[in-house]
Amino acid sequence: MIQFTVRQLAEVENGMNAVERLQYYGTQLEEEAPLHTIEVRPTWPEKGEIIFDNVEMRYRAQLPLVLSGLSMHVAGGERVGIVGRTGAGKSSIMSTLFRLVELSGGHITIDGIDISTIGLHDLRSRLAIIPQDPTLFRGTVRSNLDPFHEHTDLELWSALRQADLVPADARPDEPRNKDSPRVHLDMVVEEDGLNFSLGQRQLMALARALVRGARIIVCDEATSSVDMETDDKIQNTIATGFRGRTLLCIAHRLRTIIGYDRICVMDAGRIAELGTPLELWQRDGIFRGMCDRSGIRVEDIKSASAEMGTAHEAGVESLEAEKKEDNI
Repeated sequence: MIQFTVRQLAEVENGMNAVERLQYYGTQLEEEAPLHTIEVRPTWPEKGEIIFDNVEMRYRAQLPLVLSGLSMHVAGGERVGIVGRTGAGKSSIMSTLFRLVELSGGHITIDGIDISTIGLHDLRSRLAIIPQDPTLFRGTVRSNLDPFHEHTDLELWSALRQADLVPADARPDEPRNKDSPRVHLDMVVEEDGLNFSLGQRQLMALARALVRGARIIVCDEATSSVDMETDDKIQNTIATGFRGRTLLCIAHRLRTIIGYDRICVMDAGRIAELGTPLELWQRDGIFRGMCDRSGIRVEDIKSASAEMGTAHEAGVESLEAEKKEDNI
């Protein structure tokens, strides 16, 4: 009898704990913003211009600010590399753009629209991200690149080719063996993409971003865990496939972003330095010290800038080409 009573009391206590948690989750946790609010024009964002205006962000009300007074104007088609030590606030910038955490102060506008006024679906569906740890779903390569069946096989195949996942001379209609290691659209993808290497999963995330055709792309240390060969493929794809797009790249390897239009050096949640790679090198500050420790010389910066080309010129060419296509 005593054992039965003790067991029942223990079960009641566990049940009360469950009820307490349910009540907390149901009434006290902050809900995400609505998926849809105001009407957003279908072509937004056209230029990809981003303005951070005195942005402040903290992860919880009681915690200190992780971004403080951050102000930066990113022109449409510009490529900005974001660097800084661990905890400097690099990934927090990405969190504010996708509204994973709402701002504590300030505003972010994209092509003139304050992103806090639009629905989460309208915002996030117009941006693309290449994360450090890409996620693949069980299915096929086709369903991972285009889960809503909005694109043709030719478009998907073009993205695979641009991401260097298939040879340049490969064709989507060529005969293939089901057991062949060569990537094709009907190739099976296991849960979390475990039948692909980390480098292949990263290239797949890159191809997915190419398919979406977003005007703004965020790379969150996308090359930090891959080998140099895959890193070269990623950088080549970024340089060619995203030409004319606005690119924010949180960099782990400094050499990957020394050819970008500007470098933003973060420190303790603030912008410590902002300018072209050559300007920051000549300033002899934090960025110069990072270059020295990485063995990067001024000649390397000039060479990378020449290879990458200016994003502004490429952006103008891309926008003009798209406008011509729209007028046809």
